Amino acid sequence: MPGIFPRNNVKDKLARDEVVTSMTVRLVDRPAIATLAAAAGYDTIYVDLEHSPLSLQATSDICIAAMAAGITPFVRVPNVSSVVSRILDGGALGIIAPHVESAAAAQEVVDLVKFAPCGHRSEGGPMPHFGYRNPSVAETRSIFNETTSVVIMVESGAALERLDEIAAVPGVDLLFIGSNDLCSDLGIAGDFDHPRLREAFEHTISVSRKHGKHAGIGGLAGRHDLIADFVAKGARYVSVGADLSFLAAEAKRSAEFVQGLAR
Repeated sequence: MPGIFPRNNVKDKLARDEVVTSMTVRLVDRPAIATLAAAAGYDTIYVDLEHSPLSLQATSDICIAAMAAGITPFVRVPNVSSVVSRILDGGALGIIAPHVESAAAAQEVVDLVKFAPCGHRSEGGPMPHFGYRNPSVAETRSIFNETTSVVIMVESGAALERLDEIAAVPGVDLLFIGSNDLCSDLGIAGDFDHPRLREAFEHTISVSRKHGKHAGIGGLAGRHDLIADFVAKGARYVSVGADLSFLAAEAKRSAEFVQGLAR
């Protein structure tokens, strides 16, 4: 039974200190987006339920397709709530929790994601991770607790101040900086070259290493120079961009090319 459970290649690559590439899904509600992401070479996708109207059913379909394509499905939740259980039961292998500003809030996420004895996740029925087979409760708990990821977003000055406490929470795997929200909270909205953002990244990477966790970056899709710099400093999870931004950028580039021919 355990042999049919999909690998979490995000956890596997991070354990080897390798860089993980992630694509965000905000626009496309069809499972094919996961297959496309795999074909493009991404290690993982995350369905963004914080900043999109995507449904739980579409999210489940995409997560199942991702597992079939050999990439790892994560979901960013709109808040820490009981919806986490439904998302995980539907096929996700990790939860990305936004706006976490304390160890208590991080612990709440772990409690929702992990089964006992690591957390308080509710027991459900057969799930797609096992091909809807029904392993024992002990197998389910053990495999899910080992395989699922807890990603905590760092998006405020308050989170930075308490980062040591947050990173120390057992079960937290990754500290993920949301560059846009963090810059806004620090009073430097849109200024990705500001020293305070660089300090925040370096602090997050340092704290992650101290506690045996990993650091991730997002919101810098247009700044490959900064991505390269922070990866060189130790960031290992990189959210490269979203389906919406990729489509918009390529549509604009192609239109400008043809318009240029007509001049």
